[in-house]
Parts: sequence; structure tokens; C-alpha cells
Amino acid sequence: MKRRILLALVGALFLFGLVDFLFPQPPAEHAPVPAFLGNASLLNNPHDSVRVSAGSHYQISKVGAFFLGKHYRDVWAVPVKAKVFHMKEFQGGLLIEKLGGGMQTTSLTLTDTLGRRFALRSLDKDPISVLPPFWRKTFVGAFVRDQISATNPYAALVVAPLAEAAGIFHPSPQLVYVLPADQSFKQYSNLFGNKLFLLEEKFSTKTSLTEKFGAASDLVSSEEMLQQRFGSSRHRIDQWAFARARLLDLLISDWDRHEGQWDWAVYAQENEFWYKPVPKDRDQALCRYDDGLIPWLATRKFAARKFESFHEEFKDVFGLTINAAFLDARALSEVSLVDFRRLAREMQLALSDSVLREAVRQMPPSVYDLVGEDTFQKLRSRRQLLVQTAEEYYKILAKEVAVVGSDEPERFVVQRLSQGRTVVEVFRLGKGNMNGAKLYSRTFFASETERINLYGLKGHDIFDLKGSAAKGSYVYLYGGAGQDQVTDKSTVEGWRKKTVVIDDVRGVQVQAGPITKTQLSEAAVDVPSFARVRNRE
Repeated sequence: MKRRILLALVGALFLFGLVDFLFPQPPAEHAPVPAFLGNASLLNNPHDSVRVSAGSHYQISKVGAFFLGKHYRDVWAVPVKAKVFHMKEFQGGLLIEKLGGGMQTTSLTLTDTLGRRFALRSLDKDPISVLPPFWRKTFVGAFVRDQISATNPYAALVVAPLAEAAGIFHPSPQLVYVLPADQSFKQYSNLFGNKLFLLEEKFSTKTSLTEKFGAASDLVSSEEMLQQRFGSSRHRIDQWAFARARLLDLLISDWDRHEGQWDWAVYAQENEFWYKPVPKDRDQALCRYDDGLIPWLATRKFAARKFESFHEEFKDVFGLTINAAFLDARALSEVSLVDFRRLAREMQLALSDSVLREAVRQMPPSVYDLVGEDTFQKLRSRRQLLVQTAEEYYKILAKEVAVVGSDEPERFVVQRLSQGRTVVEVFRLGKGNMNGAKLYSRTFFASETERINLYGLKGHDIFDLKGSAAKGSYVYLYGGAGQDQVTDKSTVEGWRKKTVVIDDVRGVQVQAGPITKTQLSEAAVDVPSFARVRNRE
């Protein structure tokens, strides 16, 4: 069956080559010249506006739309009103810090006189660099470029008020237009002239802290946050704040939430440092991918299922989590099913109909006329399904869970109890190996969690397992660097060894029990780098 579908996809792609040949798209540089509004003295009046479309080049024939999807082509083509951006006058004047953008977006990081950073990010994108060079000049490259039309270029304007109502940190983007050959952009004027952009704050350093962050002492990247978290047990992630933010991601169908899409506000609290998430980059919210033959085939579960579309119902919750799996595993391991249900209900109450309506109204009026009511109805429907979606999300996360210590010494306590329960607690170790502060606590159920991975990292860690049960999850112990101690007094009925110790033979002392299996190596055991990030911008 899958082979037949793949053959159909290849055939459809070939046919798209013919469609592209018969119905070529006008290139982006041939976009209509914008109509200027207001004062005719454009260069001197910061209040001048233009009316221009974000991407009229995405307009194609009905035949092309059948194969490639209707998407948001009408939204890209409709003229919208935007303020002209004057770099030297905004916030007292901005300076160019660096050219940014990843594989798709053209962006600049700008700074004001106080050192605060702003991101100027293009609405239109070019994802061609995701392809190998051979394919970039073929119909496959044209197809990939064309699928930017599946994104709503104004989605970020909708997300900001939703995040505000839900109690989630967020930037506040503004729609702006850059004049052709604006000399304040210097060597980048050819890249940025005659285009629409979103301008928003970058919450990446302490200079960007505002009143909304309260007592926060700093803003850091995911890379720095993870290095601190796994370097010392005194650095903690606010996992429940992250869970709330991730539920909003699901609501708006924002599938692209990898670790490069987050910054973190730092709070000092009782000799510890807590990190709260600050989401950014909402390019993939509210996307429509599956309304054309070729993208429908391409986004099936056997193919690129992460490209989930925004519907009234949640079609594939797992697909929405694929890009965030790295960070989810590190920042959601303590959040229970009860927590997810509570957070989902709180979000349902916070995002009332009036909040949803006001959020959708942030789109330009001409865009709202096209998709505003449809977007509102879909958000409303998805909100009603949020609790059951949170439950499904939890079950995805619960199948295999990583409980990670730090490079300091900790004690991992595992208790096997009746009804398939396994309680895992982690304590900071004090003098004489006495338990200090409790760092982690969660009850796992064998019906939900097949495997629990405990990682000691570099500290001299102690693993204590006890209790008897008829059934229970597998527990894998990775001692890591340092001299570790494992005592397994637990039992689980059956012939399977449910405790597996993986370590360097010189770095661990094991008191094995009836369900203990050891995998000891003469060489250092390769433990995942939990602080590694890919920084995909």
C-alpha cells in the first residue's frame, strides 16, 4: 500500500513539473509596486504607510492549486496596510548588529541605544537551502518554494494576544514595510528593500528585560539554560510553565518548536535558579498543508508527518511534537497527567470566545475578511478539545521518560509499588551522603510508561531501588562519569530483568537483586549529551 502511495507521489511530482511549466509563477521580484498612503514625504515622515501584498507571486492557476494546494495564496496576494519602517527613528534609532535568519528567513538583529535587541524578519521566505544542491533548480525546488504559501504570514499577530491571555511570555510583533533601496540598511539594502517584515523584541539578554518579566535577573538561550541545568542541581526548569506554553503550541498547530525557538527568563529563588520559557518565531502557526494532492501525500504519517495542518480537530498530535521532542524530553519529564489536565482546563478558561475573537482581529482587516471567521471557529473548536489533546500529548511523552540528574552528586530513589506504579525521586546529596533537597518526584504507571531512563551524569551518584510489584516499568540506570553506587532490592514478578545497569565497570559498585541486569563496559559508556542543542533558527 505504502509503495503505491509513494509511486503516486513521484508521479504527482512529475506532473507538477508539467504544471509548473504550463502555469509558471511570477518571481518574487516582480511583485506589484506598493501604493503609498499619507504624507508624500516618505523618507522624513515615520507615520507614512503603504498598501502592498506579502506575496502575490504565490498566485497560481486552479489546476496548479489542485495539485499544490489552495493554502493561504489569497492571503499572501491581498494588499494590506503597513507602516513604513524608519530604522533611524524607531525607538530613538536602531543600529544593525548582524544579519541573521536560518535556512528560510531573511532577518536582521537590530539594537537600540540601551542595548535592547529587535528582530526584523521577512514575511516571505526561501526554504530552498533545505534541499541538496542537485534538487534546488528542479521542479522539486520550485515545489518547496511554493509551499511557503501554506503558512499564514500574519499568524504571529494572532498568537501574541493568545499568549498574553494564557500567561505565557511572548514578543509583540509589528507589521512594517521597508522602502526600496533604504540606505540605512547599508550593504543589506538589496535584501530588505520593498518587502514586508515583522518587527519584534528579541528576549535574549538581560538588557531586554521589561516589567512583564518581574524579578527576572537574565534572559538566556536554550543552550545556556541546558548547560546550567545539567551542570548543577541548583538550576531548575519550570516544567509546568513550559507545559502551558506547549499546550498553546498545540492549540495553534505550531509544529516547529525546536530548541532554537525558545529563550528563557532566569529567576533566583532560595539559592536556586529557575528558568521560565519565552517562545519566539511563530512562522508555522495556523498552517494549511494538506489541501492539495501533492502536499497531502507528502504530509502523510509515512512521510513528512510533522507538517501538521490547522484544522478544527487535532489530526495528528504526535506529528505536532516531532520537532520539539529534544526539548520536551528534557523539560517535561516531571509533569503528570493531572498537571496536563489542569493546565489545559486553565487555558480553556483563559482563552474565552472574546479573547479568541480579539486575537484574530489583529490580522490586517483585508486578511480578516478572507480567513478571520474561519480561523476563529477553528481556534474555538480546538480549545474545546484541548483537555483530551493534552491527555494524548502526555501519553506520547510518557512512553519513555528520561530522569536526569546533574554533574553534581544526587541520590535516585526508585520504589516499585502495587498496580504497576513506580515512584522515582531525586535528592541533592549532602555531607555523609545524607539526602538534601528533593529535586524530582513522579509516579509512573506501567500501563503508560514502558521504560524509565535514569541518568546520573558526572556526579558520584547513588541509586537505591526497593519494593515489590506484580508488574512495573523497565528502569535503565546510566551512571555516567564518577563513582556510582547501585543497590537493587526491588522485585517484579515474571522472568524479565526490569532493572538494567549501564556503566563503566570501574565507575560503579552494584549490589544486584533478582531483577538486576548489568551491562558494564571496560570503556567509558556513551551517555547522551543532554545540554547539546542544534540551534536551528
